[in-house]
Amino acid sequence: MDKLSRDLEEAVTRAIQTLDMDPARRTYWEQNECVFLERFLPPEVVERSLVPEVEKLRPNVHRNYIPGFKKGGAISSQTLDEKAPVFLVLYKSPAFIGFLSRLTGVRLLPCPDDDPHACALYFYTEPGDRMGFHYDTSYYTGARYTVLMGLIQRSERCRLVCHLYRDDPARETREIQLAYGPGSLVIFNGDKLWHAVTPLAAGEERVVLTMEYVTDTQMGPVK
Repeated sequence: MDKLSRDLEEAVTRAIQTLDMDPARRTYWEQNECVFLERFLPPEVVERSLVPEVEKLRPNVHRNYIPGFKKGGAISSQTLDEKAPVFLVLYKSPAFIGFLSRLTGVRLLPCPDDDPHACALYFYTEPGDRMGFHYDTSYYTGARYTVLMGLIQRSERCRLVCHLYRDDPARETREIQLAYGPGSLVIFNGDKLWHAVTPLAAGEERVVLTMEYVTDTQMGPVK
């Protein structure tokens, strides 16, 4: 493991040790398996360890567009593994996975290495880049959990919009909007959070690391 990866591992360990787990876990369950942890990692750690890797990867961004639903850029897990493995060090960190498992109350596992969405970067860099409302439904036999980490947030308009309790008929849906900066985390059960990303304005930019974990790495034949 190189120095960059070691430094990041140490920062993650310190962040976990200093986090007050009980309130975080309580909020997670009160919000129907969703929690926002502001500055989980210090912004200076992200800007020193991860943002330079983002800049290095810009020529590898693959743009995609689905009319009426999705517009933006992405870098797959396989490209990260080849060109910026520090992101996979974070994704597969035993300390980080252990923390997520304690928070969610289930044993979480990284997705298989051939899953391009397991650990990916999402780039919102052109006017109108956005993502429509959706659930992060699992294609695996078990449940799927999403972790979003802010890397670059130079936008007032491009935000994550979450509709809490939409799947619970006994509760009123509540909307929250998050513009999470470097090092902040959003953690949620993919089957329970209805969420979207609002359009980017001209001259703005937003880059997010997405990490997906599952309770079972097997995939049924239909899926």
